[in-house]
Amino acid sequence: MTERDTNRLIAWSHELRGVHRRIREALRLTRDAVRQGEPAEDASRDLLVYCHGFCAALDGHHRGEDRSLFPAIEHAHPDLAPVLRALERDHSMIGHLLGNLRDAIDRGATASELGRHLDGVAAIMENHFRYEERQLLAVLERLELHAEVCDVLGPL
Repeated sequence: MTERDTNRLIAWSHELRGVHRRIREALRLTRDAVRQGEPAEDASRDLLVYCHGFCAALDGHHRGEDRSLFPAIEHAHPDLAPVLRALERDHSMIGHLLGNLRDAIDRGATASELGRHLDGVAAIMENHFRYEERQLLAVLERLELHAEVCDVLGPL
């Protein structure tokens, strides 16, 4: 294995942290936009872009993990199957919450209601990210996975 290969392998842990950081920032920006906004039907275009963009980023991140990252981890570390199933259940729950947020946006919910939806997503998301990082970062430092970052961790 060359130094470049080693750097690429170690980079998966850094990439995951970076994606989590960017999604946290997208959530912060979205929450700020909602706090400053009016009801969604009167909301600025920016608010809708933030909300839809945040939903797409988080959903895309989880789809990439489910499709590419988790199977590669399970292949290399079958003992982590229970951890991966728990993370997949989190993805499903977060997906449901994101669907509720999208519905609220589409029906013109108030900023207060959108804020409550974002608070729910934030609570589950943060808990999920912390658990994922505790359980998987060390594994990701050694994981051999030859794929594009956006395919594995989403488009962010």
